[in-house]
Amino acid sequence: MTPPPGLSAPRPPASPWRQHGALSRGVFSVAVLVSLAVLFAPPSDVPDSAPGIDKVVHASLFLLLAVTGRWAGVGRAVLAGLLVLYAAGSEVVQGLDAVGRTASVADWLADVVGVLAGLAVWALAVRRRPPAGT
Repeated sequence: MTPPPGLSAPRPPASPWRQHGALSRGVFSVAVLVSLAVLFAPPSDVPDSAPGIDKVVHASLFLLLAVTGRWAGVGRAVLAGLLVLYAAGSEVVQGLDAVGRTASVADWLADVVGVLAGLAVWALAVRRRPPAGT
C-alpha cells in the first residue's frame, strides 16, 4: 500500500553500524588519543620487543583508526587521505632529534597497510550486516 501524498513510508531503524552518534565519535576520539600516546611516546617508554612486532603495532593502530573513523561517519576517501598523511607526519616527527625516536619508511608502509585493511574490514562489516528490523 502506498502512503498518502506528502507522506513517506516509515523507514526501518538503521543498523547500529550505520549510525554515527556520540558513541562512535567518542570511540574514534579515544583511538586518536591512543595513537598519539603510542606514536609519540618517548623512547624510554617503548618496550623492547621481537623484530617485526612494531610493524604489527603500527598496522593494528591504523586499522583501528580506519574502522573507528568510518564508524564515526568520516568518508572513506577523506579518512584514508588524512590517515596516510598522519602516518607520514608521525614518522617525520619521530625522526626529529627532540623526540629521540627514529623515522621509518617501513613503519609508514605498515600504517598504510593498516589503513587499507581497516577500510576493507569496515566495508565487509557493513555489507554483511542486515539493516535492523529485517
